[in-house]
Amino acid sequence: MEKISKENKMSCLYIVASPIGNLSDLTERAKSILSSVDLIACEDTRVSSKIMSHLGLRKPLISCNAHNENYKSTEIIQLLSEGKQVAYLSDAGTPGLSDPGGLLVQAITEAGFKIIPVPGVSSLTTIISVCGFDLSHGFFFAGFLPRTEIRLTKILGKYLVDRKSTIIALESPHRIRKSLKIIAEFNPQLKLCIGRELTKHYEEIIRGNVAEVSEQKFNEKGEFVLVIHRLEKADKKDKYSNRFNDSYDEDLEVDLESNSSDEESA
Repeated sequence: MEKISKENKMSCLYIVASPIGNLSDLTERAKSILSSVDLIACEDTRVSSKIMSHLGLRKPLISCNAHNENYKSTEIIQLLSEGKQVAYLSDAGTPGLSDPGGLLVQAITEAGFKIIPVPGVSSLTTIISVCGFDLSHGFFFAGFLPRTEIRLTKILGKYLVDRKSTIIALESPHRIRKSLKIIAEFNPQLKLCIGRELTKHYEEIIRGNVAEVSEQKFNEKGEFVLVIHRLEKADKKDKYSNRFNDSYDEDLEVDLESNSSDEESA
């Protein structure tokens, strides 16, 4: 079990993956690190306090989320300068993956401190393990799907048709039906694997083509992860199947950045 030596040459920041629903998924290494650090920076102190309670730990918690990550990074750098050992936890899964953490890591790196990853569960790798699709051709992780039909159609066209990649994305319960309808209009035969409430008590894996799945009755509560399998070849039925030019690529990148900043963390 990994412990932090008090004679550590240099303070460092541990980036710790947290469970996405089942607290038993927290690794032994993560437990050891969390018990050894001086304090924990986290996306939401209320969520992280539950993890601490589960582990029987009492640690100082400081908030560091998408709304305050810039100036909280400065505070954490100061703590590291004072010789403190700090861990960072997002609410669920791996920090930086549709969660805060990227700006913090960049700031700590630029300040000259060491960063140590403590890997664990993520919704991305969890759904990949059970989707049953061949991903050897690569995949595109879209984060949360765009809210508008035109933005979602752009992504489907660019990655499924033009690049022949599988798309993996997150979706909220109040938009899952609308997004499935848009995907079905794009190509009703696209194969899907949807994970709902992964690792939790009411976990559900839904499979089939998008036309079938969009008509199925399933519980629309909870968090969703979608795998939209790549097209082997362009289909004349596709709503969008032409190649993309450079300016269109730039527009899509702007759309994705805008959507990411508007969404809640995964």
